[in-house]
Amino acid sequence: MIETKKEESFSRAEGKKERITQAAIRVFAEKGFYQAKISEIARSASVADGTIYLYFGNKDELLIHVFEVTMEHFIEGIRAELDGVTDPSSRLEVFIRHHLGMIEAYPDHAAVITIELRQSPKFMREYKAERFGTYLKVLAEIVEHGQREGLFRNDLVPWLTARALFGMLDEMALMWVLGRKFDLQESGRVIHDVFLNGTLSKG
Repeated sequence: MIETKKEESFSRAEGKKERITQAAIRVFAEKGFYQAKISEIARSASVADGTIYLYFGNKDELLIHVFEVTMEHFIEGIRAELDGVTDPSSRLEVFIRHHLGMIEAYPDHAAVITIELRQSPKFMREYKAERFGTYLKVLAEIVEHGQREGLFRNDLVPWLTARALFGMLDEMALMWVLGRKFDLQESGRVIHDVFLNGTLSKG
């Protein structure tokens, strides 16, 4: 009975934290990080203002949590889509398609991770962004796989190449979030083509 009560309490706590997280995404996307108020997030989550401070010390910590949750969702999704795909070029195409597809499917999340995170001094200066590192590692492993298969040039530095490719994707996402509603998947095909033409082995 005691364990059951503990589990129920934990479930309720997680439910509130999830509501706060989703409310923060909505409010940050609508108002912007600086303009967003904890009271607005609490109202959107249907909790008292003080409840938010049970989970997060301040607005910056809440923003970082939103980023972590979003990146975890991205990582789980891309790993699921890559499962069973063995060709390096196809794996790269899947990664690009998934990234841009998530931006299109979750515009509020996209607004937060492409625009609002840059407004947080704590995030820019202090946060180690471990989940973002994991996301880049997935991409770097695709590059390494392509090198082993002889498709990508061996002189490419995988982590640096992953960063460069992510920069291309992030720029497309930023333009789209800011209102230039072009075909993201077509942009992905262009990025895939440009990337491959710059990395194909000459051997």
